[in-house]
Amino acid sequence: MSRIGKQPVMLPGAVDVRVENNRISVKGPKGQLVRDIHPEMVIRKESDRLLVERPSNTKQHSSLHGLTRTLINNMVLGVTNGFEKTLELNGVGYRASKQGNKLVLLMGYSHPVEIVPEEGLEIDVPAPSRVVVKGMDKERVGNLAAKIRAVREPEPYKAKGIKYEGEKIRRKAGKAGGKGKK
Repeated sequence: MSRIGKQPVMLPGAVDVRVENNRISVKGPKGQLVRDIHPEMVIRKESDRLLVERPSNTKQHSSLHGLTRTLINNMVLGVTNGFEKTLELNGVGYRASKQGNKLVLLMGYSHPVEIVPEEGLEIDVPAPSRVVVKGMDKERVGNLAAKIRAVREPEPYKAKGIKYEGEKIRRKAGKAGGKGKK
């Protein structure tokens, strides 16, 4: 049995879940999320929890068991609390600002980089060197954060660039400062 898959998904009182064929709909205080799940996975709704069951113990069903449970749990967490990712800008002159709905990044290129978030996602800039991406869907929040990070990934020598909060950058040694050839 999958250790994650056999755990029930607890439903808070403000969350409404509907399962029709292989489509699950979760509605809560922050909004509604809909996702298609694998048709072979069985979802049973009990009073205040959901149980995910698999038809057999094959490798594919075992993998889908934990994945399906995690996706449903993330939907429930998203409509109740939401998700957020924080990015940090490191480097002289690197800064972020918000103009209307779009994010404007000055990252040492000849032009500012503008990123417009999709519907349902929000970008905050609490400081010129910090960017916060918020939303209900964990996958979309992570994708937008990765898109922002890809503008200038941190380099290994001085760790300049955009990194996730708490991310450790593996540093490399620079040039050896010995005597040159004569």
